[in-house]
Amino acid sequence: MKSITAILILSSLAAMAEPVRFYLGTYTVKSPSQGIYTGTLETRTGVLGPVTLATKAQSPSFLAFSPDRQVLYACAEGNQGIVYAFKKEAGGHLSLLNQLPSGSVACHVSVDASGQTIFLASYGEGNVTAFALKPDGSLDHRTALIQESGTGPNPLRQTGPHLHSMYHDPENRRVYACDLGTDHVYIFNYDPVSRGLTPSEPPFAQVLPGSGPRHLAWSPDGRFAYVNGEMGCNVTVFKRDPSGGALEPIQTLPTLPPGADTNGVTTAEIFFHPNGRWLYVSNRGCGTITVYARGDDGRLTWIQSAPAQVKVPRGFALDPSGHWLLVGGQSENKIAVLKIDQATGGLSPTDQTTEVGAPVCVVFDATGR
Repeated sequence: MKSITAILILSSLAAMAEPVRFYLGTYTVKSPSQGIYTGTLETRTGVLGPVTLATKAQSPSFLAFSPDRQVLYACAEGNQGIVYAFKKEAGGHLSLLNQLPSGSVACHVSVDASGQTIFLASYGEGNVTAFALKPDGSLDHRTALIQESGTGPNPLRQTGPHLHSMYHDPENRRVYACDLGTDHVYIFNYDPVSRGLTPSEPPFAQVLPGSGPRHLAWSPDGRFAYVNGEMGCNVTVFKRDPSGGALEPIQTLPTLPPGADTNGVTTAEIFFHPNGRWLYVSNRGCGTITVYARGDDGRLTWIQSAPAQVKVPRGFALDPSGHWLLVGGQSENKIAVLKIDQATGGLSPTDQTTEVGAPVCVVFDATGR
């Protein structure tokens, strides 16, 4: 019995030490990047393995996995506007299934919970689109194109809609789209048969004027949505009505400490820790990551503004074990690993960094982000 127990313990430790693979979306214009890159992170020690080119692509800035983790989707922010579907191969390599014109230059791609549809948000054109997927995960045809309108109070950045991201709800019945240009979080009904989108009722929720909603993170129980304001350097907490889908704002907090200089600072990414207790937001300009604690009532408490160890920390992700945060420095051509305190959620630096051209998105080939 003792020998069996010892074997089980050793097997468990070995599994914990298994490196987890990640992928990096990048900009290929004015950078040494050639496309999507891949590497590994050893979850027990936080040590990075070699980072190599997974596939060539034109500025594959944002990435999203299919639910079964077998297909990786990427939107290309080039002049043409392309969405890619890549099949995952051995060793982290990616092979192209197909690519289609996205109809408008998309900055964000996400996949519905069933793996039947992808959603694209276009910052420049101010619209949202949906594409049906074939059984093998390849791209099929466009099923929705919704053009938004309106303005916000910022005369430089809110003269029209600027859709920045799209997220399905926990029930996979609705899709929420953050619009920097109008300070709206649009709500759409999702039809799993037609794969189409229609405005919900109410059609949107709203953040504080001039905040510029960028990305969204769900609480693990799906009761609350957290939206970071790119220009307002804040996070708005929404309580969600699971039956009708409406979002009710209950709290807005700054991402910067009191008295901090906000000039040139904008937020970028937002993610929960796998345990759901801590929330993280990246701040460009000052190069920090803000850490919050989440209460049972959904409200946040500011914990820390930690140096990101990279310049312009845009995209980041938490490894599945919840021990490490991997962040990309867009202007520094570098990624860095931060250690997560398992008691407080706070971040501290490590010596683990690797050069990669203009990394702007990080996804792990596993759950935990």
